Amino acid sequence: MTQNVAKRHRLATRIWHWANALVATILLMSGLMIFNAHPQLYWGDFGSREDYAWLQIDDTRTTGFVRIGSASFETTGVLGLSLDAYDNVRRVAFPGWATIPTSYDLAAARRWHFAFAWIFALGLTAFMLVSLFNGHIRKDLHVRRAEWHWAALWSDIKDHVRLRFGNDIRISHYNILQKLSYIGVIFLLLPLLIFTGITMSPAMNAAWPWLLDLFGGRQSARSLHFIGAALLVLFVVAHLIMVLLTGPIKGIRSMITGRPITVPKPHHGGKRP
Repeated sequence: MTQNVAKRHRLATRIWHWANALVATILLMSGLMIFNAHPQLYWGDFGSREDYAWLQIDDTRTTGFVRIGSASFETTGVLGLSLDAYDNVRRVAFPGWATIPTSYDLAAARRWHFAFAWIFALGLTAFMLVSLFNGHIRKDLHVRRAEWHWAALWSDIKDHVRLRFGNDIRISHYNILQKLSYIGVIFLLLPLLIFTGITMSPAMNAAWPWLLDLFGGRQSARSLHFIGAALLVLFVVAHLIMVLLTGPIKGIRSMITGRPITVPKPHHGGKRP
């Protein structure tokens, strides 16, 4: 068996990955503080305390709760009603440890959020352009014809469920589930977050009024923005779990240094060793 050397992650991917980890964390935490100002979500153009909210995080003065549609869950001590570092009761949707700033300050949260939103949007745009020219999209994310077969997709699903991630030549490439996940996040979820965020800006409504029609109104855009952020958090959690299961030292090292890894090279004739 011969060996082949493969580069695990390109420089642009590594820079964007770590920059995004910081920027997205700040955006999430400042966004939760902004949400604390009005912890209810609606569909359509308008929404107020008197209108029906499809999601509400609030308190009854004695208990905290989360209501989604007609289903309500008590969340005392975490959401809606919690204690701060000095054991003082805080009647806000998200506790101080999860927000920027830690104490209620809507103006400061908006400044943090808007400043890093520009970094987030420009970084995504730059990453897409660089990935187009350096071949990352074509070589690493492009889903080839054979991968669209149900048998290939089902095989990867079963491998993930059984925690079988393999040590063969495929380790230098993304599998079909990784490709679909990254494509969905990079080209669908992150742009959705950016454009729904823009839709909530009155100034951008005047410049691009078609965004309100596209997302069904400002309150619908706010709901989609919140749902998109929740999906991004779920993706990150799943990503971290996979890193732990496949070897955190190896995974983190390759994302920091881009250090080449050695993978088996197939024999002549196209068969695996």
